[in-house]
Amino acid sequence: MFGPHLIMEATGCSYEKLTDMKLLTNLLNELPTKMNMTKIMEPHVFEYKGGQEPDDWGLSGIVIIAESHLAFHTFPDKGFLTVDIFSCKDFDVKQAVEEIVKVFEPEAWDQQLIQRGREFPRSMTRAKLVLDNERTQMGQLAFAS
Repeated sequence: MFGPHLIMEATGCSYEKLTDMKLLTNLLNELPTKMNMTKIMEPHVFEYKGGQEPDDWGLSGIVIIAESHLAFHTFPDKGFLTVDIFSCKDFDVKQAVEEIVKVFEPEAWDQQLIQRGREFPRSMTRAKLVLDNERTQMGQLAFAS
């Protein structure tokens, strides 16, 4: 198993919070530490404007952690927030959701947790054994034909 990926969507968030660049920067700066993760860069938060729909704009923010990343996208005119937290180690999903809800105060939210990399070999020794076995089988098939 490689690790958990939290996907969260929140509705009914205030326009003010969804447009507050400092608020999102602070959250991205503090949340990794609260989750016992290792931040390896400062958060990057910027405003974007979509090309198709006038209300398709907001803030996007990301922080890279040694374990993977946290990414947020806001849609102020729609009161909508999306969050992705992916990590190669387990983390307290309930705590992460509670922190996000505390900051953005949505009327409602939904979350999904998927386990990524179910086939990911944690051990290079194990990966080598799997590859060597596959190569041996491939060689046997080549000689059999």
